[in-house]
Amino acid sequence: MGSKGSPGTKLLSVSGDCKRPGVYEVDFGTPLRAVLQMVGADDAIAVQVGGPSGQMVGPDAYDRTVCYDDLATGGLIMVFGATRNILEVAREFMEFFIEESCGYCTPCRAGNVLIKQRLDAILDGHGEPKDIEYLKELGETVKLASRCGLGQTSPNPVLSTLKNFRFAYNALVKEAPKGMQPGFDFKKAVALSEELTGRRSTHAHH
Repeated sequence: MGSKGSPGTKLLSVSGDCKRPGVYEVDFGTPLRAVLQMVGADDAIAVQVGGPSGQMVGPDAYDRTVCYDDLATGGLIMVFGATRNILEVAREFMEFFIEESCGYCTPCRAGNVLIKQRLDAILDGHGEPKDIEYLKELGETVKLASRCGLGQTSPNPVLSTLKNFRFAYNALVKEAPKGMQPGFDFKKAVALSEELTGRRSTHAHH
C-alpha cells in the first residue's frame, strides 16, 4: 500500500466547501482529485494542502498525489468553493501567522506584517504590478531569515497563491495614476461610524 516514497496510508482531515467533511484514511499516492470526489467537493476552485503553512493549489494540480514526494501534508485538507476569494483566504492565514509569531526575530515579527499590509493594499484596489515582485522577494526573505519553522513557512499563503493563482493578483493590480497612490481612504475610515450612527457623512460623500 502507498507510493514508492511513502508506504502505507494517511489520515486526512478534510474541511471546507464539501458535502462530506470528515477524517478519511487513504493510501499514500492517492490523487487529490480522488479525495475531492470522496468528500463531494464538486466546485472546488482551490485546495489548501497542509494547513496555513502548506500550499494552496488549483485545479491544474488535482491529479497530483498525496504523499511526501509530491503533495506533502500533515493531514489537513481545506476545500474552497467558487464563492471564495482566494486572496482573502491568504490574508486570513497571514493574520494568523502575525498573531502566532513570538516576536523573537525581526523577519517574522515585522516581515509578516509588511506582507499583509501589501496584500491589504492589493485587495483594497491600491496595488501596482511592482507589488507582486515585492511580495515574492519579501516572502522569500522571511522564509530564509526567520529563526524557527513558523517564520520559515509563514509566507507560504502568499508565495503559493502567487505561484498557483497569479491571475488573481494580476486582476487587481494596476499602474497608479500619475505615479501616485492615495495614502488615506476617507470613506473607508468613516464607514463604521456611518453604520453605527445610521447616517452618511456629509464630508465623505462630497
